[in-house]
Amino acid sequence: MSIAVLRSFIAKRQEEHIARQAAIKARNSKAATEEVVEVNGSAGETSTKVEATSSSENNIAKPIRVLEALAASGLRALRYAREVEGIASVLALDSDKVAVEACARNIKLNGSVAASKVEAQQADSRVYMLTHEKQFDVVDLDPYGSPSIFLDSAVQTIADGGMLMCTATDMAVLCGNNGEVCYSKYGSYSLRAKYCHEMALRILLATIESHANRYKRHIVPVLSLSVDFYIRVFVRIYTSANAMKQTPSKLAYVYQCVGCDNFCLQPLGRIVQKNNSTRYLPGLGPTVQQQCEHCGKNFNMGGPMWAAPIHDTEWVSAILSQVCEAKKRYPAFDKIHSILTSVSEELIDVPLYLSIHELSATLKCTPPSAIVFRSAVLNAGYRISGTHASPLGFKTDAPMEVIWDIMRCWVKEHPVKAQKEETPGTIILSKEAKLQADFSRARGAQSKAQMKGVARFLPNPEENWGPKVRAGRHIKPKHGNLLNTATEGKSFENPAESDDKQKEAGL
Repeated sequence: MSIAVLRSFIAKRQEEHIARQAAIKARNSKAATEEVVEVNGSAGETSTKVEATSSSENNIAKPIRVLEALAASGLRALRYAREVEGIASVLALDSDKVAVEACARNIKLNGSVAASKVEAQQADSRVYMLTHEKQFDVVDLDPYGSPSIFLDSAVQTIADGGMLMCTATDMAVLCGNNGEVCYSKYGSYSLRAKYCHEMALRILLATIESHANRYKRHIVPVLSLSVDFYIRVFVRIYTSANAMKQTPSKLAYVYQCVGCDNFCLQPLGRIVQKNNSTRYLPGLGPTVQQQCEHCGKNFNMGGPMWAAPIHDTEWVSAILSQVCEAKKRYPAFDKIHSILTSVSEELIDVPLYLSIHELSATLKCTPPSAIVFRSAVLNAGYRISGTHASPLGFKTDAPMEVIWDIMRCWVKEHPVKAQKEETPGTIILSKEAKLQADFSRARGAQSKAQMKGVARFLPNPEENWGPKVRAGRHIKPKHGNLLNTATEGKSFENPAESDDKQKEAGL
């Protein structure tokens, strides 16, 4: 996936370069009309040829410079250099001497192309990035755990319009198991909810934006993915003091009901435009009452998180087209294709998602099929889509009142056993539905991927799929049975045995 995104970034960068050159040429030609210089004979022909050659050269963007800040064995750096055209150099950094030596050996083993483009260097990536401001077009951060300590220096070392590829594997923290730890690392409080994987993405994006804002910079998310046991985001970073002012309007807190599935966003800021003036004001609130209007329970509050779109639809379409056209170049094509297909069908302007099974669990009823439920939402005049983060999740712009009315109508047709009066499900079902749900099959109830037979969620590639042991740690006897009894007590000192191989298979 990273290679696919990088190829699209280079193509997009070339398009932007041509557009800039065309704008410069238009300005120059306008200025040239003020002063005309006549040239005769062969000198004029030579001048014309030189200008044509110069114009052709100017239309080609410079090859990009890539920094892999935590290279380990250098696998990803080598793949970038060998598989992606348009890369000038790849710097593979690591603070571990053994890792750098392993990377240097791998560079020699991968031929002249790798040797001419990839350089292995031992250094603290945080210090290196701080001392090389705006020198790299692409920075890849793939730490073991949280990337938070690298973000401040990473947003400074990226050139204007460059791309940051960032991975986080501390999902227990980001998904609400340790909200206080999440706040200390990311400046945001995570919640335990079914949408936790998407919220993890949005927390990471908000953190990157926060670091970028300190240097009058801001991010534009290209692609944000929750896959397997980690999340990975691809964002472009620009310098603009004016655009930076819009950040509060892109962030929000989350109110999550402790009794039912109801949640609501509280925007941090808002933008008011009147005539030709723009004002940046605090967000209006509160957006919820003291107790949930559906079940009467209290709310937990999490955030702040990124509430703006986490994908760029044009980029996603371009990446998907490029991957399909060069199918043979991607050994993990099925995985990449399924993820991008799911992402392309998401409602990008709807933050977070719900789960049909969770709604049914609250009411203690049999869940409706996805097509039946989607039809009811569409027939009510609202939009609905799936989400790449969960096979059971759905995104919709329908208010929670409409969702519960649809479920009330479903329960009328499929009665449930009586429950205790104080349970959230009983309280919700005790209210009459204001909307009469129409469960007849609606056009668009089945996704395009399903109609084409494209698998959206593939099984794990092998048994016990997950992250490997951190380099340098010993396997304890109690873990031996889970891995292999022959590995008990052994130390994994070689960073090459990290989870790079598994991550490259997916992303």
